[in-house]
Amino acid sequence: DFKDNIKGSLLLEPQRTNYAPYSEDFNNWGDVGTTITPNAIISPNGTLNASKLVSTANNWRKSSSFTASSGVTYTVSIYAKLDTSTSTTTTRLEVYNGAGSSAATYNLSNETISNGGFTSVFIERLKNDWYRIGGTYTAGGTNNILYVYPSAAYGTAGTMYFWGAQQELGTYASSYISTNGSSVTRLVDYISNSYTGLTSASGTIFLDLDTKGLDSNYSKIIALRDTVTGDSIRFEPFQSGSAFILGIFGLNGANVLPPFPNEATLPINNRTKIAFTFSGSNFKFSQDGNLTTGTYTGTPRQYNQIGGANITGGAMHNGIIHQLMVFKEVLSDSELETITSYSSFNSMATALGYKII
Repeated sequence: DFKDNIKGSLLLEPQRTNYAPYSEDFNNWGDVGTTITPNAIISPNGTLNASKLVSTANNWRKSSSFTASSGVTYTVSIYAKLDTSTSTTTTRLEVYNGAGSSAATYNLSNETISNGGFTSVFIERLKNDWYRIGGTYTAGGTNNILYVYPSAAYGTAGTMYFWGAQQELGTYASSYISTNGSSVTRLVDYISNSYTGLTSASGTIFLDLDTKGLDSNYSKIIALRDTVTGDSIRFEPFQSGSAFILGIFGLNGANVLPPFPNEATLPINNRTKIAFTFSGSNFKFSQDGNLTTGTYTGTPRQYNQIGGANITGGAMHNGIIHQLMVFKEVLSDSELETITSYSSFNSMATALGYKII
C-alpha cells in the first residue's frame, strides 16, 4: 500500500479480489454528466494517471457495479485528493447494497467523517495530500453499486481528484489491486525463508505484527523450524470470539511451555510487539514491554527456517508483519523490554541515544 507508516514492513495479506472492473478509468463508470479529466495529476503510485471529476448541481456522481453475495460483508475504498484551486472540501461515497443504501461524507480539509449507514468508515492520510477513504457494509442483495461524488451531497456541485477504487469482500480494506476491464484477484501472501541457522540451540525471535484482519483460523503460523527434525517454536495469532489470541507451542505442536500459559491476549485490531528467547530448558517472553520467564520441556533444536510448520503454504501466517527478527543470542531482560516497548525501531534508537545513518 502507499502508507508512510509501513516502510520496511512485510505486508502479508489474504487473497482478495477487486470487483471494481475499472479501478482507475472513470470514463468506463456508470452515470453521465460528471466531467472527467483523465491523467490530471500524479496518483499515489507516482504515475500521472489520477482523474479529476467535476460535477454541477444537476450532474453529481459516477457509479461502479458488481455482483455480490447477499449477507456477506464487503469493503469499498478509493483514493481522493482536494483540488485546492476550488472551494470543495468534502467528497461522498455511497453504496447500494442490493436492498438499501449506506453513505458517508469525508471532509479532506479537516479529516472528519459523517457516517450514514456503513458498519465502519475510515480516512487515511497518505503522501502528497492524498487520502484513502472507505467503509464496510453487508450486502442485502446481489446487485451492489458504489457511487463516488466529487462533492458533499446529492445535487451539490464540486471538484475532486480520484484514483484507485476498490470493491472487495472482507471487513477491512486491503492494499490496492489495480483493474482495467474486469475484476482482479491478488493471491495470498506467505513468508518462508531458509537462513544460516543458529549456531547453538538458543536464540531470540522478535515479532512486530498487526492483528487487523485476523480470523478464527488458528493454523496460520509464524515459526522457527528445524528442517531435519521438523520441530518448531510456533506462534499462532487468531481471533477467538471477540478476543485476539496468540497460541504459543513448541516441539511440533506439543504444549511444552509450562508454567507459561500457551495463549497470550493480543490487542484488538492493533499492533503488538513480541520477543521470545529459548536456551536449554529456559525461555523468556516479552509482550509490549511485559516480561515473563519460565521453563519448557523437550530437546532444544538448532532452527534454520522461518515460515509455516509445513512450509508448503497451507499454514503460513498471512497477516501484517511490520518486522520479524531472529537473534543468535539470548537477549537480556532489559533488551527484551526495550525492543518490545517502543512504537518503532527509530523511536527506540532515538530514545537510547543512537544515531541512525
